[in-house]
Amino acid sequence: MRGLRNARAAILDSRAARPHIGAMDALTQIERSYAVAEQVGPLVRRVLARNPSPFTYTGTQTYIVGAGRDVAVIDPGPNEAEHLDALVEAIGDATLAAILCTHTHRDHSPAAGPLAARTDAPVIGCAPLTLEDDGPRADAAFDPDYRPHRVLEDGEIVSGDGWTLAAVATPGHTSNHLCFALPETGALFTGDHVMGWSTSVVSPPDGDMTAYMASLAKLYAREQDTVYFPAHGPAVEKPRQLVRGMIGHRRSREKQILRQIEAGRHGIADMVPHMYKGVDQRLWPAAGRSVLAHLIDLEKRGVVAHSEDRWLLSA
Repeated sequence: MRGLRNARAAILDSRAARPHIGAMDALTQIERSYAVAEQVGPLVRRVLARNPSPFTYTGTQTYIVGAGRDVAVIDPGPNEAEHLDALVEAIGDATLAAILCTHTHRDHSPAAGPLAARTDAPVIGCAPLTLEDDGPRADAAFDPDYRPHRVLEDGEIVSGDGWTLAAVATPGHTSNHLCFALPETGALFTGDHVMGWSTSVVSPPDGDMTAYMASLAKLYAREQDTVYFPAHGPAVEKPRQLVRGMIGHRRSREKQILRQIEAGRHGIADMVPHMYKGVDQRLWPAAGRSVLAHLIDLEKRGVVAHSEDRWLLSA
């Protein structure tokens, strides 16, 4: 258990900065409670999917909300038989009132259709979105089969026996990203927008740093949220403190990028090795996507300009 605590501590120390591959490897070597419903808070159970990776941490966490005659499932995860069977078993005799998806990356929404077929539950939540992403994350490709019965707008609610889930639009990681608030307990299900172990990859063309920063500011203003349940990593028990740190981290990244340009490094491939020295090189392509997102945001604000693959400070 000491190894587990130390590994988790290492990740939490770096969570506002970057993924920590060494610590992740240490955790995934320890037996995890896959395909088991675990109580993680009032009205909330978690089922962990067996899809660990450098981008999903120990796997996708599917949440079951409710303790009465009906329940909701948030982020049903990958279409894997073991995971689907575990969700159906955890739902038990309750009615599945809604299957909600925060966004349509393949580690979040593919099980929505199969779970709906087995339970007759409606798929509700984010809008469908499919596009060719030229980023490096094979596990973050969009789910082309996602077909919601109802798309939630910001502030719309889904309710059941003793629970209410309200959509909180948080574009940035993807343009269709939603969080879901559970006002009965002060919980917010944050998908990939805010995670307990690392910052989110923001990968253009759909990932948008301007929108991501605005969504972080939106969550920081929500004083009613007392705990975050992300799709990957541990619960966040001091959410506004973490969000404040994430905003500061992104501003620091901006300054790093400007210093790189001042030092004569005008291409993203030249910047990344200097900016991410402590990050496993397997993550450098993804880091480059976030650098690109920052540069696009800086260009919108008139701070930088680019010509072909060269980024320059604006005159």
